[in-house]
Amino acid sequence: MFDQQMGLSDVVALPDRRRRPRVPHRLQRREGERIRLLGQVMDKVRPEEVMHQLTTWVEAGEKAVIANHNLHSLHLIRTEPRVADFFARADLVQIDSTPLIAFGRLVGRGTRRKHRSTYLDWREHFWALADRKGWRVMFIGGADGVAELAAERLRSRHRNVALAVHSGYFDAAPGSPDNQALLGKVEAFAPHLLMVGMGMPRQEIWIADHLDALPDCVVLNVGAAFDYEAGVQKAAPRWMGKLGLEWLYRLAVDPRRLFHRYCVEPWHLMGPIINDLRSALRR
Repeated sequence: MFDQQMGLSDVVALPDRRRRPRVPHRLQRREGERIRLLGQVMDKVRPEEVMHQLTTWVEAGEKAVIANHNLHSLHLIRTEPRVADFFARADLVQIDSTPLIAFGRLVGRGTRRKHRSTYLDWREHFWALADRKGWRVMFIGGADGVAELAAERLRSRHRNVALAVHSGYFDAAPGSPDNQALLGKVEAFAPHLLMVGMGMPRQEIWIADHLDALPDCVVLNVGAAFDYEAGVQKAAPRWMGKLGLEWLYRLAVDPRRLFHRYCVEPWHLMGPIINDLRSALRR
């Protein structure tokens, strides 16, 4: 699936409904676009290329998984086997980390700032596509009431999207009554896209455990996406994300929860870091 051709979209919808020409991108993937960095597979793709590939899968009625790697996921994949299972089954792995992109460039993997891709980078394009094509989108995650509020706001702007939501507070154990009921709702709704936003690693584990039971659709792990849409969590300014400082903004907002993630976990990656540096020197 990864070798499918890429095409050009002509326009992108902006928040104020003006339109501008889209930045042209490649018609076909190039050799070397899939790379291995810090021991894991990632794809050098721009946000608009992710949207084109997503559209290709939806229109073909295929089941596919779009994932994203950052320093936190690289730590989790070494400590939680089911997170490793999730990434092993991913069809496209975005690079959701400016430090990762900088390191990839340092060790000769050809990563550039344009390859940073995450929900906040393609949200407007995604919802414009979903609205134009009348997609069915289901979101699982968030506290009680948060996803509903986000859905109300999204429906008011994108009236052609069929949007269903489910709280992330349920017993996610395989075979539990909560879980079986949720899987029944997903099957009945038959989404084109299933967005799972329960935080790492819970969302990745749930997808890995239930991917085979899900209907054919594109599945994405999207973290706090609907918290942002509901306005209960404020995203860092995009200029901070482009400069690789989004982590600093989030740490300042929620230091108790994020100190270990941002200040301790990266040290656990010293082994893969050294291995990549040695390989770069040999090359």
